[in-house]
Amino acid sequence: MADRNTLNEIRRSIEGYVGCPVTLKANKGRKRILVREGIIENAYPNIFIVKINGNFDSVRRVSYSYSDVLTETVQLTVNNDNGDIKVS
Repeated sequence: MADRNTLNEIRRSIEGYVGCPVTLKANKGRKRILVREGIIENAYPNIFIVKINGNFDSVRRVSYSYSDVLTETVQLTVNNDNGDIKVS
């Protein structure tokens, strides 16, 4: 069973990638999976925000909790110069 330290580790790792481009894979339920690319805009104590550039010059912001990453409802892959890094 995961404890609070695991959530703090996930939060610290996401805070380290603020401003970096990421690939977001979110399970929306009923076999619907959303795959988008965006930038981690900000990290707060309970949630983090990803800015997604959509079609037709629209910008969308989505927020997820760190427990979503822990339960793998959301999977983040940081697109870095050194290669792709999966946040877990």
